[in-house]
Amino acid sequence: MTRAEMIDKLIRKYGQINPKLVDNSVREIFETMIESLAEGNRIEIRGFGSFEIRVRAPRDAHNPKTGEKVELGERRVVHFKPGIELRDRVNVLAAKEA
Repeated sequence: MTRAEMIDKLIRKYGQINPKLVDNSVREIFETMIESLAEGNRIEIRGFGSFEIRVRAPRDAHNPKTGEKVELGERRVVHFKPGIELRDRVNVLAAKEA
């Protein structure tokens, strides 16, 4: 599901709310999450999961097209750990569809 699809689904579900307000709200939530992670903060949404930044050490890699050696510097990646409720609900719904 894309962000636009999520917004459309919310607009259909909550038709009484102004579509522009739904769009702005979803965009603002994501922007706030991005800013918080960029500052090094951890985000925990109870029942859903947590997001945190992890640092990957520099390493040597290679370009698969050319085989050329490439040095990758230190980088930060977002790590998501699903909450127990999210895992359980996904598994229950997947089992119903199977």
